[in-house]
Parts: sequence; C-alpha cells; structure tokens
Amino acid sequence: MTTAQTPERLSPVTTAGGGDHPSVTERVARGRAARREIPRSSHAVFDPGPQRGDPVDVLQAQAETRVPELVPIRYGRMLVSPFTFYRGAAAIMAADLATTPDTRLHVQCCGDAHLSNFGVFASPERRLVFDINDFDETLPGPWEWDVKRLAASMLIAARDNGFKPKQQDEIVLACVAAYRSAIREMGNLDVWYARLEMEAVIAKYGSQLKPHMVKRTEKTLAKARTKDSMSAFAKLTLSVNGRVQIADQSPLIVPLRDLVGDLSPDAVFEQLHELLRSYRRTLEFDRRELLEQYELVDFARKVVGVGSVGTQAWIALLLGRDGGDPLFLQMKEADASVLEAHLTRSAFTNHGERVVTGQRLMQASSDIFLGWLHNPIGLDGRPRDFYARQLRDWKGSAEIDQMVPEGLSIYGRLCGWTLARAHARSGDRIALAAYLGGGNAFDRAILEFSRAYADQNDSDYRRLQAAVSSGRIVAETGV
Repeated sequence: MTTAQTPERLSPVTTAGGGDHPSVTERVARGRAARREIPRSSHAVFDPGPQRGDPVDVLQAQAETRVPELVPIRYGRMLVSPFTFYRGAAAIMAADLATTPDTRLHVQCCGDAHLSNFGVFASPERRLVFDINDFDETLPGPWEWDVKRLAASMLIAARDNGFKPKQQDEIVLACVAAYRSAIREMGNLDVWYARLEMEAVIAKYGSQLKPHMVKRTEKTLAKARTKDSMSAFAKLTLSVNGRVQIADQSPLIVPLRDLVGDLSPDAVFEQLHELLRSYRRTLEFDRRELLEQYELVDFARKVVGVGSVGTQAWIALLLGRDGGDPLFLQMKEADASVLEAHLTRSAFTNHGERVVTGQRLMQASSDIFLGWLHNPIGLDGRPRDFYARQLRDWKGSAEIDQMVPEGLSIYGRLCGWTLARAHARSGDRIALAAYLGGGNAFDRAILEFSRAYADQNDSDYRRLQAAVSSGRIVAETGV
C-alpha cells in the first residue's frame, strides 16, 4: 500500500499533523514574503547557460525504454513543426525550468501543461466539459513551471499560425491574466465545484467570435459527442468467423495476436484477465460492479499522441450485453515523471497510481473507469506501470492550427482559468494570489520568458532536424 505525498507538499494550508490552519493574514504574508524573495520580474529570465545539455540526447535517453520500432514515428511527429516538437519536449523543458526561480509555493503540477493537453470530454453526468486531459508527468512542484509551459505553448502556437507579434503577445497576456484572476477569485467550495461546461462557454464567448468560428466550434463539439466506445467499435474492429476482434492497422494499431510470438494465446489472455482484476480493485466500488459485467474480447497495442509515442499503450475491447454494448479501455504506460529528475521522487511506487491520484486531484470531473495497474512481466520481460481509462468518451481537441487570433486568445483564457482551478485544489491559493497581486507584473514577466523560450524551442527543433539529416537518428513522417 502506498501513501500520498506529505500534507506539506500537497496542501501548504495544513501542517503535517493536519490540525493547524494558518489564518488568511498569515497566508497572505507567506505570499508576499515569497514575492520579496523571488520578485515577479525574475520570472522573465531564461538563461540556461553553456552547461545546457543537447536536447537530442534527452530525447534519445527517453527512447531507450520505448518500443524501438515506434521511436522513429515519435521523431517524425515532432518534426512537423516547432509546436509539435514542443509537445514532445516535456523532458527538455523540465530540465530548463529547473534553472528558473522557484517561489516554493508548490502545488500538484500537471507537469506538461501545454495547450494541446487541454480539451473536452464527458463528465460522469454526461455534460461536455473543458479541462486538462493529460497527467503523465504530474507531480507536486512549483506552480510557475506549469504556467510557463502553458504560456510558452501559446506563443509557439501563435508563431506557427503566422500571427503578428502584437497578437502573439496579447494571447499570452490573456492566458496568464486569466490564471492570475481565477486564483484571486475562487473561494474554498468554488475550487471543488467549479468547472467549465461547454454550453456555458459558448454562451459567454460566442458573441466575441465571428459566426463561422462559432459554427466550427459547435461542429467540433458535435463531433466530440460521437466519439464513444460504439464509434470506436465501428472504426477499430472486424468480424472473423463470427468473432469480433480488433483490426490490424499496423504500425499504429497492432493486435496482441500478432505480438505474442511463440507464447500461448490462452496463457497470455489469462495474464490479461489477472491484470484486469488488479485494475478493477483500484476503481470505486460501483464502477467495479459495472466493469464486472463486461467480458474481455481482444487486446492491441496503439500509438498515441506525440511525446508518448513509443511508450507501451494498449487498448482493450470488452463486450457487455452483446455486440451493441462495447467498452474500449486504454491502458497507457506510466513511467517516472520528467519532473522527478529535478524535484523529489514520487511517493507512489506505482507510477500509474501517481498519474491517477494527480488527475483526480486536479480535474473537476474524471473518467469513471480511471484506475491503475502493474504488469510485472510484459511482452519484453520488463515490468511496467499503467493507468487506464476509457479510450473514447466524448473526447475532443481544438484544431490549434485552424485558429485565428481571437479564437486562440479565448482558448488561452480557458486554459489559464482551468489551470488555476487545478492548482488551487492542492496549493495555497491565498498565498498564490498575494504573490501574483492585482497588477500585470507577473503577466509581463511570463511574456518575456515565453518569447525567450520560444526562441530556444526553435533552436532545439532545428537540432532535431539536423540530427535526422545527418543520420544520427531516424524519423518516419506521415505516420
């Protein structure tokens, strides 16, 4: 049995014994003291120095534990643009952020809070909500690291879209201002009840967008509502001799039957059943009962994302009452957070549990099938941790490259607000608010940081291009 991070790390409002509650005055004083020690203007600086490591070396070190034949796909996806490179460069930026000021006002960090790791999905009440949707790197740490990764992603995306410098600046400032304002405005219960439902978002911001932009957004949301296990069933399966199985779509989806080699299929499936039983025990009791009503039918390896490509990611097909009642689960490998090399190690021995605990803490609504497991003997003989959730549950992502400046600015405000609410659940929001203040000094500093880091990201992107051109690494594009 593992234990959570110590209360001082996860909740600065309480002591280790959980009995003392500093007054609001004391918490405000803590934030102002942090401001004196680490001025807000200091966050503008990004100067890693000559000792900064080779970014390609960082990526290659990650590749050592990944599926070898999938690593070139990861590089190919990162090479699409400086923004897609940034999406896969969480480990590179974690090392860079470790050289920047630390206010010591720690929260549960997302660890990879770039703008494409926000999106829409269904709440358990079947409402379409906007929230953070990727927690692979979550760990307690400096709140400002998440803000910097988010703000820099806004600037890089705006550059990729060809926006003017003034528009780029306005987008970043709007995002950071939304974070700062939300931290200052939320009450205790607000932090736990507040969430962004997309109907309310459209009602609030629709008048600020041109009609065709509103229609595009509504189309995206309508498409998200069709993404469920039934649509996945139609897209990913076929019937062979009356038996449903996952279709081979190599190299992106490879059924387990094509990966087991000389191993007995029956023995492999028995191992999978045992893993599912282990995963089931991590769910809430009512969800365990629901899962028990499904039967495991097939299993496959599936390539996901950009930065995650090459990690072990699987999909499981389960059937309920009949072929019209499918459930697709995604089981994604959870390795050590990229933040751990620069902060304390996770208190969880299972990194799947680390991810799930962080996600439940930061998200307003989490997938009903969110849980974790450990596979002591994988197909490659290496033990691995995983977390699991539904493969599709009304999930939708913004088409960043199709956004106009007004749209990206609104999207940035949604991300900033959402990140603030997530941080306020674990950190001392009153101390954070006192640190940030009512003016835009912090916002301007983060804008300066984002400009500098976007330049660094461009340089790192060119380093990867050069590594491919020289034959140092192999990349597969268009996959």
